[in-house]
Amino acid sequence: MKSRRDWFLALALVVVTFLVYQPAWNGKPIWDDEIHLTPAKLSSLGGLARVWTEPAAAPQYYPLLHTVFWIENKLWGHWPLPYHLVSIAFHALTAFLVWRILARLEVPGAWLAAGIFALHPVMVESVAWISEIKNTLSGALCAAAALIYFKFDRDRKLSAYFLALAFFLAALLTKTVVVTFPIVLLIIFWWRRGILSRKRDFAPLIPFFFLSLAAGLVTIWVEQKFCAETGETFHYSLLDRVLIAGRLFWFYLGELFWPKNLTVIYPAWKIDPSAWEQYLYPVAALVLFVSLWLFRKKSRGPFAAAFVFLAMLSPVLGFFNLSYFMSAVGGDDHAAIFRADHFQYLATIAVIAPAAAALVGIAARLTSRLRPMIYAGCAVLLVLLATLTYAHSTTFHDSETCFRDVIAKNPDSATARSNLGNVLLQKGAVDEAIVQFRRSVQIDPGYQFGRYNLGAALLEKGETDEAISQLRKVLNVDPNHSRAYYTLANALAKKGETEEAIAYYGRALKLVPDFPDAHCNLANVLLEKGDVENALVHYREALRLQPNSPQAHYNLAVGLVRNGESDSAIAELQIALQLDPRYPDAEPLLRDLLTQRSRP
Repeated sequence: MKSRRDWFLALALVVVTFLVYQPAWNGKPIWDDEIHLTPAKLSSLGGLARVWTEPAAAPQYYPLLHTVFWIENKLWGHWPLPYHLVSIAFHALTAFLVWRILARLEVPGAWLAAGIFALHPVMVESVAWISEIKNTLSGALCAAAALIYFKFDRDRKLSAYFLALAFFLAALLTKTVVVTFPIVLLIIFWWRRGILSRKRDFAPLIPFFFLSLAAGLVTIWVEQKFCAETGETFHYSLLDRVLIAGRLFWFYLGELFWPKNLTVIYPAWKIDPSAWEQYLYPVAALVLFVSLWLFRKKSRGPFAAAFVFLAMLSPVLGFFNLSYFMSAVGGDDHAAIFRADHFQYLATIAVIAPAAAALVGIAARLTSRLRPMIYAGCAVLLVLLATLTYAHSTTFHDSETCFRDVIAKNPDSATARSNLGNVLLQKGAVDEAIVQFRRSVQIDPGYQFGRYNLGAALLEKGETDEAISQLRKVLNVDPNHSRAYYTLANALAKKGETEEAIAYYGRALKLVPDFPDAHCNLANVLLEKGDVENALVHYREALRLQPNSPQAHYNLAVGLVRNGESDSAIAELQIALQLDPRYPDAEPLLRDLLTQRSRP
């Protein structure tokens, strides 16, 4: 009977989890989703091999994650619905595994904890954001590793041990934040047994620690060498980082008990060691841990839970230079965002589990008459969390919805303003986009992405001189900004300043040789100048980079016509029309060339 009830609850948990995320089912890619979804250059088997062998092939060196994206790309391309359903499924699976782990550890309220984890709005960012499947997938793999390792700890069967090790390795290859897994296991064993044995507890975990260390070192190296954004600064002393960690600890804890105004981009914090009130956060955390340690003789559970929460958060507490939230903003190298909801995805379990156990424990001590009140309260809590999650999921419908929500809650976010401007620009609302870009630069004059976007939008509007001015400012700060060189060259070409335009196209291509648009536009300028031979070189390079682009075939055909190679031009135009039968200008030019060839 109990088994049947458990399966019913498991099914209900999965169904409800899918339903509360219904607003995000068809959510379009936002922010960095486009660079995580497998690009054409990686869609072949060779591309899949590159994901594993080249650290810079994908945005982050998480090869198993990008293998999953590669498989999904083969199955349904860039159709967003299946991506969301898969991520929700992994989240529901993680919640189910949380129940199984807590039940095996004999923690009261295991089902309540699993329900809270599945339905808490703090999880929305991890579940509804396509690229954050790295959280839900690594979470499911890590939870499976834990469940199997606890089986090994009980039975000491090597098959379970190696299976747990394999799942942990898979989790690391999905997202390295799970490096704290062996530490968490030791804390749990201490909580269960009151003492740690070198032979029983430490020795079997040595390979796990080795994998964690190796994965952590590789990730740090890759982040520093390939992933750091130009202009990022990390001017934080050890004292600064302690202040950051203390504040983050309470922020993440507070979000779990009061999930209000959740957003993708939070306002920046200024870290100031001269401000006495900032010391309250780490001091309060220290007092909490000392108090729980002193309380351990009565109950080890609270200290163990707090320690697990801290351990699982440790990779994102500011002691490591993580690209996403450590970048300086507003020209202040001690001001940054530091925090994001998805950073505490798995760590939340350490708070949710004891909270659920406490509620069930209270109910158990009450009389049978009062006990239903606690159960009703738990049901209301789950409904409230589900409602909040459903509402928050709507903000991940598309980029415009997402960044308008950020601006409503954090109007001084230069990043959100710039990203919203890009969305508006793609919709053709150039004037509205320029307003957002200008506001972005006003908020943070050093935000070069916003300034570049402003320059590009001004050029699209026809305000060429101001566009050139903005783009030159970007290059003064960041002389390696290939897109700025390219867009500045476009602006100069539009003004007829051909030689300077050619020079800037050249600089863009020196930084990024595989830049098809730069090759194409440089070829156009060279062709206009009369340098047909060099123009053809760049048209052919653009075609090599985009062999299925009708525009690339058409442009090469135009160059070939100018060079007197009509037969070759005809062949290129025929390919262009095969790729796109309605490609503008291709058919008239082809007809003229065929007519000329048919004349005696």
